[in-house]
Amino acid sequence: MKYFYAVLYLVLACSVGAEACTSAIVSGKVTANGRPLLWKHRDTSRQDNRVERIAATDSTLEYVALFNADDTLCREAWIGYNSRGFAVMNTAVYNLKDDTVTQMDREGLLMTEALRRCATVDDFELLLRRLPKPLGVEANFGVIDAQGNGAYFETSNWDYVKYDLADAPNGVLVRTNYAHSGRKGEGKGHTREANALHLLRPRIADADISAELLTETLSRSFYSSRLNKDYTHSEATLQADQEFIPRPTSCSTVVIEGVTPGESPQLTTMWVGLGYPPCSEIRAAWLGEGGVPAELRGTGPSGHSPLCDTAIARRGEVFKANGEIDLGKLYNSQGTGYCQMLSKLNHDAYRRGYEVIARKRLQLNGKD
Repeated sequence: MKYFYAVLYLVLACSVGAEACTSAIVSGKVTANGRPLLWKHRDTSRQDNRVERIAATDSTLEYVALFNADDTLCREAWIGYNSRGFAVMNTAVYNLKDDTVTQMDREGLLMTEALRRCATVDDFELLLRRLPKPLGVEANFGVIDAQGNGAYFETSNWDYVKYDLADAPNGVLVRTNYAHSGRKGEGKGHTREANALHLLRPRIADADISAELLTETLSRSFYSSRLNKDYTHSEATLQADQEFIPRPTSCSTVVIEGVTPGESPQLTTMWVGLGYPPCSEIRAAWLGEGGVPAELRGTGPSGHSPLCDTAIARRGEVFKANGEIDLGKLYNSQGTGYCQMLSKLNHDAYRRGYEVIARKRLQLNGKD
């Protein structure tokens, strides 16, 4: 075991590339179908993403995860889940590090290792304890498991602080790019965290949060809590970024929908929108042969996902050279904005996905 962790440490030392995101963990107590949700709206300079299924080996679990398109060996997972129903994601943090460690940005490799080996939230905590230090990370790691547990681990090179979903008074935890346990007033994403909480608050009260709400509303909202103004349907010709949830660097929105206690982990579902989220099409991905649609996988030139390339092309029409957003390309009175045209397509994608889940449930219960 010591040799294994020593090898992992050497591999981790080769990784580079941090990112920033908006994320949430939602208890099944406040979701429409009683299943927990793990959401990551990803922001990074690496715009090309793909989703791949990684087969099990004699010593590792099968898993599905989001990777950068140029990660040909699928070494760094940025959100994913495995055959035990364990799921993990991260957001970069900028108010924890207080050392001179230079070999950083190892979050993706750590999450890959977690997907290969962890079955529960407790397993992930044990992994953080056992890995050699410094970890080379500064991140909020969000995790859920098939028992309905969830937590954020605000993690530095040497230690972590755990925030248990069971202790969240409203059943929701939100994190962006600062650690609540870190240096006060520092970090990034305070406005985006407030944006997400504002948009979730009425749905928490009604206990009807869904994966579709996260990808279709939060990942496409141009509400600014700092200005207390919603530009989403303003049809503004040009609008400067006000630290909305969808940012110029946004490159995917992914929700992992877990299972209720006692359900098979095989019913866990990964809802994926690749590319700039306001311009992306949703697909469902599962474990098993053929579980990840070809258009999400790196089946295009240079290992690109065809759906990701399409969304990136649409994004090119939305952002001007000076970085301003042409909101009329997303929402307009003619109903021809990308968000409007994709709304029905994505609603249908969710409907079809839940039909597949229903069939899977019948098969697992021996009724089909």
